[in-house]
Amino acid sequence: MARPAFTFSASGALAGALARAKQDLAALYLAARDPRVPLVAKLVAGFAAAYALSPIDLVPDFVPVIGMLDDVVIVPALLALAIWLIPADVMRDLRARAATAGMLPSSAAGAAVIIAVWIASAVGIGVLVYRYLAE
Repeated sequence: MARPAFTFSASGALAGALARAKQDLAALYLAARDPRVPLVAKLVAGFAAAYALSPIDLVPDFVPVIGMLDDVVIVPALLALAIWLIPADVMRDLRARAATAGMLPSSAAGAAVIIAVWIASAVGIGVLVYRYLAE
């Protein structure tokens, strides 16, 4: 008996979704520098990245299940909104450019900014704790 033409595997579907997500992230990175992309889409994508990298969540991660679920729901929803806000022809062009680029870009300046924010936050919290304990 011949196998059906269509087969479904959860691992294959997940791998495909992750590959599309990686391509869309690279496309959104390119969108941040593209003048054809509306400012609102750039702001939403930036907020999604900031929320994903931020140590502050709407629901703390130590809360079982729900703490991790907010990252799994909110970040993809914000990224989907950013993609929806970008005109379709521009997004097609950005996806094509992202596919030819091959990998997600990295930025030493971006890493330096994130590290500086973490250090400033730690110093600020340290100052507040010191003042509180000194009273």
